[in-house]
Amino acid sequence: MNNYPISYLLLGLCSLRYFIFKFRLSFMPQGQAKIGKVTAAAIVVANMVGTGAFTILGFQLSHYSGTWAIMLLWVIGGVVAITGAFTYAEIATRLPRSGGEYHFLSEIYHPFLGYLSGWVSITVGFAASISLAAMAIGSYIEHFLPFSGRLIASFSILIVASVHSFDLKQSSRFQNILTTFKVILVIVLIVAGFILLPSEPNALQWRGIHIWDTITQPTYVVSLVYVIYAFSGWNAAAYITDEIEDAPRNLPKALLWGTSLVSILFILLQLAFLRQAPIEALQSKVEVGQVVASLMFGETGGQVISFLIAGLLIAGISAMIWVGSRVTRTMAQDHEMWQYFSGDNRRGIPVRALWLQAGISVFLVLTSSFEQVLIYSGFVLQLFTILTVFGLFKLRKNKTGEAEAFKSPLFPWLQIIFLVFNILILVYLLIEKPYESSLGLLNLLAGAISYFWEKWRIIGTD
Repeated sequence: MNNYPISYLLLGLCSLRYFIFKFRLSFMPQGQAKIGKVTAAAIVVANMVGTGAFTILGFQLSHYSGTWAIMLLWVIGGVVAITGAFTYAEIATRLPRSGGEYHFLSEIYHPFLGYLSGWVSITVGFAASISLAAMAIGSYIEHFLPFSGRLIASFSILIVASVHSFDLKQSSRFQNILTTFKVILVIVLIVAGFILLPSEPNALQWRGIHIWDTITQPTYVVSLVYVIYAFSGWNAAAYITDEIEDAPRNLPKALLWGTSLVSILFILLQLAFLRQAPIEALQSKVEVGQVVASLMFGETGGQVISFLIAGLLIAGISAMIWVGSRVTRTMAQDHEMWQYFSGDNRRGIPVRALWLQAGISVFLVLTSSFEQVLIYSGFVLQLFTILTVFGLFKLRKNKTGEAEAFKSPLFPWLQIIFLVFNILILVYLLIEKPYESSLGLLNLLAGAISYFWEKWRIIGTD
């Protein structure tokens, strides 16, 4: 009960902020701006550097302890992400429109597949990633505040959604500042992890481990699922193609620069964590960054770093709310059932779609566990990225958008690498995680029912 006055105060402050911005916007010139390659790359970085980099190592160490095996996972994750970035850069320049897989699959195969992809994005895709980042924020700072982790997570989502509800310039400024802060914090943790005296004993174990025996275990594929999730977001800029200035040139740069930078940072960050903490301190822990920071900087320093990491995760929520709402808007423009969410405010922001995304994210925070959301969302998202990458073969055969297209190097080998690892994960999830996979398939069934119901309504009114 003691939390209610503070909650009302926070809601009051958000409302006051809203009316101040509405007053300011009434005197601003109208018209939509576009973002450059730096902001687009910042969206990629912010989407990628999030929950996974600071949580997944604990799950990996609960299964095995060999450093070579763990680092191989992160290298594979980086390679798969970069091959995906090259592929999406080409697809997005051949089919230039915001919407990501919804738009790509509608054009390459059939509107039904595009609709299912958009349905997944609306109901779980971005919402799941937002809720996972918010849950991690709650795990990091609930020990230091008189609120539950779920309440902290929910407020994080609502506050960020409020910031993005006004204009593109504000969203761009907010995203760039948070992403710069995020990269600096990661670099600080990496440098400190390599400069400060290591923990004795620590989790670095380069010898005495038979790597082949480790990587052939079923649990290794589970860990690969987690790592692929950690690298998710490499395709973020492809969802907002319409808002990127000179997209045929700037979009590929944003995807590739952002993905390459994050891949390097992820590998170095995991090595720094392993160097600074014993295995027992990290195993099965969600708040890995907090554990390591406390060992490096003491209890007070660890608390400070925990709050900074929470701020870092806010940047990920910000990027996903920005991108996800654009997918919803694009789908809503094409389907009568979702028309209500197609509307923009006077500054070109899809506020209805944005708040739908935020509402679903809060629902997941309040009703699901971290691991359930991760596996469930991972399964359905894997399916549509696989179909999208397969689609590049068809686009090349038909020479679609050939004049403006960015050409992925080493075609088709990069695409084959991407497909091999992602199909392996998809098959494994179907076999070893039938409950979560079934939830994903049920979600697709619900999407299919809604698609044909809309078609039936249209036919019935003719």
